[in-house]
Amino acid sequence: MKKIPYGISNYEKIMEQDYYYVDKTMYIEKLENLSETSIMFLRPRKFGKTLFTSTIENYYDIKKTDKFDKLYGETYIGKNPTKLKNSYHILRFNFSGIDTRTEETTINGFKNEVASSVKVFVEKYNLNFYTNIEDAAENILGNLFKAFYIQKPNEKIYVIIDEYDHFANELLGFNTDKFKELVSRNGKVRKWYEKLKQGTETVVDRIFITGVAPITLDSLTSGFNIGKDITKDLRFNEMLGFTKEELMRMMDHLELDKNKQEELLPILKENYDGYKFCIDETEKVYNSNMCLYFLNEYIAFNKLPNEYVDVNIASDYSKLAKMLEICESENKLSILERTISGEGIVAEITQKFNPEIGFGEEEFVSMLFYLGYLTISEEFLGKAKLQIPNVVMREIYSEYFIHIMSEKADRKIW
Repeated sequence: MKKIPYGISNYEKIMEQDYYYVDKTMYIEKLENLSETSIMFLRPRKFGKTLFTSTIENYYDIKKTDKFDKLYGETYIGKNPTKLKNSYHILRFNFSGIDTRTEETTINGFKNEVASSVKVFVEKYNLNFYTNIEDAAENILGNLFKAFYIQKPNEKIYVIIDEYDHFANELLGFNTDKFKELVSRNGKVRKWYEKLKQGTETVVDRIFITGVAPITLDSLTSGFNIGKDITKDLRFNEMLGFTKEELMRMMDHLELDKNKQEELLPILKENYDGYKFCIDETEKVYNSNMCLYFLNEYIAFNKLPNEYVDVNIASDYSKLAKMLEICESENKLSILERTISGEGIVAEITQKFNPEIGFGEEEFVSMLFYLGYLTISEEFLGKAKLQIPNVVMREIYSEYFIHIMSEKADRKIW
């Protein structure tokens, strides 16, 4: 019996160390068949984004050709390989964990992540290039592309950016002015994305970007012009998260008999199911991280977990309060009250946020959707009706609401 990959987001480790993998590789084929080559895909935290980017990375890496059968032989894509497998040099960035206490720490953290990722790339693919840590992040990237074009004129780069918005969301929550400076026309982050766009004219063939919310998308993409946001695309609703069938196959593998599965499935559904990201979709998905947490606890101790809320999920969502203070709508409390009561909210989900223009009621509701507090339940007059997806999210949401009400009682925050 394979091990449960709770907390593991490295695809190669999962395959080489005998962990169970819910096969999502058919989406590699679907992504490759799109006419667009620069893709944005957003999902709530702890929904399997990093693992999926690792799956893509290992599949396309030119250095992993000899390991293809071992890594993908039992998967859909291993049995149906595409023409671009193992054909790219992978340049990967992960912008989570950047210190956002000050403007200086934020800029330095961003630059250090760029520099360290470039160093890994240079060493891995034996490129003659000096990464000057004293240089600006945009110059490091631009100079790398020039060197690659000269030294490997017949080769191409696949750029993967994980948690593209993490540090920007953190900064936006407590220092809106500094956020605007970073993504303004002369901002460091904006300039970096402009260099990435320039790279697509020479050496960058494909780009895949993940994150939680499109909070920086409008400012950044005016310099980047991303090709396609597939967050709400019907074809990719189930690309992350688990379907009921995938969950049942996992429980079969874990040797849970049918009677035990019939006991556990209603609990899993009530607490972790309910997510739908496309208004036309009928299939809902479970939060994958929460399901793995539950099953890992159950298998280890042969009983239901004492807590159904994974502490890692709860701590992530507790950061929401600061960012939502920027909302200018007078109806914020009413929205929270209506959704907690189960009434739901009918709204047009905003695809791009721009704090320079404003952050009102529509943006507030949309942010709750992107962060996973709310999900699409049905269509109503051409718009999405949004509701809390499950019991666990209701618990986290309610705790946050009580916290907000307590703060409001102590001081006028809005």
